[in-house]
Amino acid sequence: MESTTSLPADPHAIALLRGGARAAVTVAVLGLHLRGAVEAGRGTLRTSGPVPRESAPTLARAVHATLHRPAGLRQLLDRRGVRDALAGLRGELGTAGLLRTVLPGPTFRARRALKDLRGGHPLPAHRYGLSVEDKLLLVALHGDKALSALAPRFTREAGLTDQGPAGPELRRPPRDGGDGGDGSAGGSGPV
Repeated sequence: MESTTSLPADPHAIALLRGGARAAVTVAVLGLHLRGAVEAGRGTLRTSGPVPRESAPTLARAVHATLHRPAGLRQLLDRRGVRDALAGLRGELGTAGLLRTVLPGPTFRARRALKDLRGGHPLPAHRYGLSVEDKLLLVALHGDKALSALAPRFTREAGLTDQGPAGPELRRPPRDGGDGGDGSAGGSGPV
């Protein structure tokens, strides 16, 4: 799959190509939440800790910095630091030939690479055992359906989707520690 190598490894960039600014910011918010830096409540987001020591992408740092005042996703998209980080990401994708500036949107090459990457990374049968990076990539590729399945409580509390879960939630492993017939082991509680 040579075309998938032309996409950046950054899930924020992949989400921007697939679904625009809202998708990219959603991936940033989820990543911060999964690393303990953002929490949700009543349709808003707020910081709950420092940005992790790992080299956080520019968009994630901008989202975290602007959440010194709680905000919903729409408000977050309007904040200057987030807009500036999105503009920088768009510029990088444009320079790489993945995003058109005239008639804005992903190029044919980017759409093809996204399709190939999505085909190689379908939603799994359950959400347990996935790394943070795996979850972010799945949400970047599959959008609200993956978001509702991989982090249902956070998605609901933060108001990240316009509706409830977009499809069946991923199955939980049996509580008795069995493998449920799918070869998976039990995991931790809900995300």
